[in-house]
Amino acid sequence: MNTLLTIGNAAKASGLTAKMIRHYEESSLLQRPPRTEAGYRLYNSEQLNQLKFIRQARNLGFSLHEIKSLLSLWQDPQRESRAVKQMAEQHLAEIETKIAELQHMQQVLTELATSCRGDSSPDCSILQQLAKGE
Repeated sequence: MNTLLTIGNAAKASGLTAKMIRHYEESSLLQRPPRTEAGYRLYNSEQLNQLKFIRQARNLGFSLHEIKSLLSLWQDPQRESRAVKQMAEQHLAEIETKIAELQHMQQVLTELATSCRGDSSPDCSILQQLAKGE
């Protein structure tokens, strides 16, 4: 038996908010579910699995466009795993670049904070360095 869930119950079961579920429908990541005569959305188990898939992919930082591609691959029994691996490796490379950028920012901010006396004087080495634009 295929139990149908309202958006509130689908949200609880998937770990998403109702607002995000509606957003994923509008973004065409999730097919719009049928509605009751009263207008309530009803989600089946396949849609619930898709919502969980989307949540996990979002938690890993994939964009909506990437998730759409991943969903398509997931639902294609003829897919080649190399396409999925390529997407994951490309995303991983982007994450590694972001980490390096964040580490550089951390280093510069640490140096700036260390250089500032932080007293009642109006002189501030942090503002001076920012004004240099280097």
